[in-house]
Amino acid sequence: MIVTTKDLFEHAYGKYAVGAYNINNLEQAMGLFRGNLGKLDSAEAPEDEAVSAPFIIQISRGARSYTDKRMLEAVIRGAEEVFPEAVFAVHLDHGTEEACYDCIDSGFYSSVMIDASHEDFDENIAITKRVVERAHEKGIVVEAELGMLGGVEEDIQVDEAHASLTDPDQAVEFVERSGCDSLAVAIGTSHGAYKFAGGQGLHFDRIEAIGKLLPNFPLVMHGSSSVPKEWVDRINGAGGEMPGTAGVDEEQYLPAAKLGVTKVNIDTDGRLVWCAVHREFFRDNPAEFDLRGPGKPFMNAYAEFIAHKNGKLGSAGQLAAVRSGLGATV
Repeated sequence: MIVTTKDLFEHAYGKYAVGAYNINNLEQAMGLFRGNLGKLDSAEAPEDEAVSAPFIIQISRGARSYTDKRMLEAVIRGAEEVFPEAVFAVHLDHGTEEACYDCIDSGFYSSVMIDASHEDFDENIAITKRVVERAHEKGIVVEAELGMLGGVEEDIQVDEAHASLTDPDQAVEFVERSGCDSLAVAIGTSHGAYKFAGGQGLHFDRIEAIGKLLPNFPLVMHGSSSVPKEWVDRINGAGGEMPGTAGVDEEQYLPAAKLGVTKVNIDTDGRLVWCAVHREFFRDNPAEFDLRGPGKPFMNAYAEFIAHKNGKLGSAGQLAAVRSGLGATV
């Protein structure tokens, strides 16, 4: 069942964070749904309510143009039929104003993110407000961004030296003037795989300061992949050349959620799983050429990865309560 992020946030706020996972293809979609329902062996396995979680499917502008946006939408609609017990939102990640309007008018998305954080403060508000007005007319909710994360996201690259944390007072003014439903804040995370040399962490004092000024308002954490050493080592062991790097400590997810971070974006880690499984498969099976060969173990590995992340976010085991609160019958 597709719901809005607002529906999910109302249940999660202050207790856990909802995982927001980017997908680009069929195999990622299958692994994502299975992982969020605890079906770690196959699509036919019974749901494990102890680990089942509500979730957010994120579709980036890059994913929408990878083949044709309608192809990925059809995959998600198919997954919704295969997994009717799932409760999730469909969210445009890092959209331009034009992309937001296209998704709003499509009738498929339940949530959009307008990213005008590279504009000055007043222009960011003006653009966000236009998107909010158009989205709210159709019952769609809007995420905006204030502050600048370092790293690479789509076609935007921000040097760490120019990254800036979100100012709490500005956050209040931004929300009041723009009317956005959730706010992505810069609190020490970074986009992409090559994040930190190590030692960096979330600025919990900044999260707490924003939360005190915006009580019960959902905050969003972008660039939250942990870049696990296990997966980087597996990639390199199968012929990859990824230098040492570090991401967000998974143990910081839940403490951040307790302070109002209600959505945590995870993309890079899923790509690392994909890369490792495919590299290892063809290294170990050099005569193979069937794309389904690595696809099957990847779906299993990705489902296990999703279930693991949900455990760290605190969303594992929350699906039944969310369904009950929404009056779902599945």
